[in-house]
Amino acid sequence: MTTARRRAATVSAVLALVSGAGLVTAAPASAEVKSTCGTYICVATAYQGRDYVQDITVTTRDGLPGTLRAFVGDYRNSKAGVSRWRFVVNREIRAYPRLAICGGLDRSGRVIENHCVLIP
Repeated sequence: MTTARRRAATVSAVLALVSGAGLVTAAPASAEVKSTCGTYICVATAYQGRDYVQDITVTTRDGLPGTLRAFVGDYRNSKAGVSRWRFVVNREIRAYPRLAICGGLDRSGRVIENHCVLIP
């Protein structure tokens, strides 16, 4: 499988996960989902408009566990030692001109990757 196909499959899986999670939490109809993948992790977010972040989902691409982090603005959630985690934010965060919603992966006490989704 080529890198492009793997990346497309990973993004599709993350979108399906986020969409499914959104249905369970009864997300408002106006919520949008945006995702992107880095070398080691994929970050997806559900948001409304430009300022309201509903949740952030961080997933390792290799399926191996690590310490996942999610952060945006002054929001710093606790860490989760798994291969996939959904961080519930549910708050308004103002950042102009664009809002960066980020996830991170740590393994063995080292930062492996930080990756961000930019909301226009």
